[in-house]
Amino acid sequence: MGTRPIPRPAARPTAGVDRWNHIRTQLHGKLVSALTPEQLRNLSKDGVRDQIATVTDRFVQESGLPMTTVEKDRLIEEVLNEVFGLGPLEPLMNDASVSDIMVNGYDSVYVERAGQLVETDVRFKDQAHVRMTIDRIVSNIGRRIDDSSPIVDARLPDGSRVCAVIPPLSLIGPVMSIRRFGKKLLTADDLVKNQTLTPGMLQFLEACVRARLNVVISGGSGSGKTTLLNNLSRFIPEEERIVTIEDVAELQVQQEHIVRLESRPTNIEGAGGIGQRDLVINALRMRPDRILIGECRGGEALDMMQAMNTGHDGSMTTCHANTARDAFSRLETMVMMASSAIPDRVIRQMLASAVQVVIQVLRLIDGSRKILSISEVTGVEEDFVELKDIFVFEREGVDARGKAVGTFRATGYRPLCLDRLKAYGQHVDDAIFTEVLRVGEAV
Repeated sequence: MGTRPIPRPAARPTAGVDRWNHIRTQLHGKLVSALTPEQLRNLSKDGVRDQIATVTDRFVQESGLPMTTVEKDRLIEEVLNEVFGLGPLEPLMNDASVSDIMVNGYDSVYVERAGQLVETDVRFKDQAHVRMTIDRIVSNIGRRIDDSSPIVDARLPDGSRVCAVIPPLSLIGPVMSIRRFGKKLLTADDLVKNQTLTPGMLQFLEACVRARLNVVISGGSGSGKTTLLNNLSRFIPEEERIVTIEDVAELQVQQEHIVRLESRPTNIEGAGGIGQRDLVINALRMRPDRILIGECRGGEALDMMQAMNTGHDGSMTTCHANTARDAFSRLETMVMMASSAIPDRVIRQMLASAVQVVIQVLRLIDGSRKILSISEVTGVEEDFVELKDIFVFEREGVDARGKAVGTFRATGYRPLCLDRLKAYGQHVDDAIFTEVLRVGEAV
């Protein structure tokens, strides 16, 4: 089967685009000349709109350009986006159906809608225009991007995550990816409705969180790890104190008693950096009931596992891995980053003791997200961490509409943690360990 080509938009006339960019650039320059930075800082967006409208009318009259009212309104909006927003990307940021925005150079912008990549007709004027937009994003949160530090992770006010790379690392000019977070937070019921998991799987995971089992969520990039972690965190009782630790703040925990910590990169002198491991060590002194790490990717895994083993039950984290077993291999490697003096067998024993449940998530070919497996950690045997699958999703292909076909199936294994669930007053229906739910053609 051949690869389905990514849809491309109809090409816009180059001359028309250049003319429009030229007009917008001239108008933007006149606006900057007419208003001081203090005025721009103190005026609201509506106030600046009036100023832009005045400058636009004068500019159109002086230049003798034929321009309709619709074109003039569009021009005003685009200049407003340049002053206050993300320039050409602002309409995409306002589109609720867009989950990812990918700027592959100034003349190529893709988005993800419903799990599919589509090229847009959005264009920047040139590479300097892209760089100016990146600089505006990172400067607003006190970070920097330059020749000495050409990669930056940042976040927008709405919580969207931005990753930007500039030359010399990028060979096609400044590039940028924006991971959107919807204005409407997905709930656990939404995940069931979207068939990310079954009601029985949700019932079991809720009981695990309330019974303070330690959970690791693993999966690939864009598979929905953070979304799932956000939803599981909602089952944490309100009276518990939560500390979240992230490189770039993405978690949207709903409880009120929460402390949010974010790592800090080094400054221009190469000093002052605070990593996730430093934050985990500090968090242990802050009397947390639970610690949530957005993603384990380094030496902080050692301190996280030790915290899970020393009274901070119910902690959760995510990591990148293709399978639940690979997740433990990655965690083992990360622990060794922190201390190579710990024997391998001791590391595996510590991991098996710290983590009780592993959830593997997957982004399928149709863009949907599924929980591929929920597994219980049962110990270490023959130098391997033993896992027993409780629930699995069996992939079978795609139907005529291109939608994933498969079956959620309970394996029949009754987890050892049921006694702990019962001790915490969490009772799950025995029927969930035999449930079968087909998705795809029959839906």
